[in-house]
Amino acid sequence: MSFISYLINGVSLGSVYAIIALGYTMVYGIAKMLNFAHGDVIMIGAYVVMAAISGAGLPPGVAVLLSIVCCLILGIVIESVAYRPLLNAASSLAVLITAIGVSYLLQNVALLIFGANTISFDSVVSVPAVTLMDGALTITGEAIVTIVSCIVIMIALTLFISRTKSGQAMRAVSEDKGAAQLMGIHVNGTIALTFAIGSALAAIAGVLLCSSYPSLNPYTGAMPGIKAFVAAVFGGIGSIPGAFIGGILLGVIEIFGKAYISSQMADAIVFGVLIVILLVKPAGILGKNVQEKV
Repeated sequence: MSFISYLINGVSLGSVYAIIALGYTMVYGIAKMLNFAHGDVIMIGAYVVMAAISGAGLPPGVAVLLSIVCCLILGIVIESVAYRPLLNAASSLAVLITAIGVSYLLQNVALLIFGANTISFDSVVSVPAVTLMDGALTITGEAIVTIVSCIVIMIALTLFISRTKSGQAMRAVSEDKGAAQLMGIHVNGTIALTFAIGSALAAIAGVLLCSSYPSLNPYTGAMPGIKAFVAAVFGGIGSIPGAFIGGILLGVIEIFGKAYISSQMADAIVFGVLIVILLVKPAGILGKNVQEKV
């Protein structure tokens, strides 16, 4: 029975990684940028919810919506101020360094406002736990909401990309920015929309993560952000289904590693599996090897 419990916990954690990884994979797939500040947007989203509930006395649902809006705006600001000037930079290294700088900026702003102490985060999930098999297996409300949210987001995002004009514009920009611009597509606006969606997803992921693991500090989003990037690469960065599969697999591997091997070695196991996967299939599970013409 413990195996099933570990599996459910792994899928729940993997669902959080998948939601975060969707933001990574969209930004990379469309703008060809690695937004390493994405993990810290998770932390900002969680702090907004905490401040809205404990400070302003807002209901949890309203606090979550406020967090999504704030992170959405933050994503647009980060893209326009930090990344857009480097869109046509000769080296991608400039974008990478800027992303790391933005990450440290968000962490230090949080340190100045909220302090360095780890605080308890009250769960915003009101769904009751479900008990199965005569009490032998209990599924928490947080796990249920996280898994369902991930599936709904995955389906909604897939439909958005494939069936809306904005989604088709994203696909066009992903294929060829220059050609998309010649066809009348607002490339900068499309990239800004991508950052906005990714940051909104980060807010949701932050709330779900802190509801399941109720602690919060300015560094809360750092490691989940890195692991979500690993999940995106694992599944095939640039692929939305790949981010979903990579996130779920990564969560399951991490929980099983903690349960059956060593809790101290769990992170090493996760990154070790990534290395093996990249050695066997460098493009990831659903990724495609693209040959560049010279």
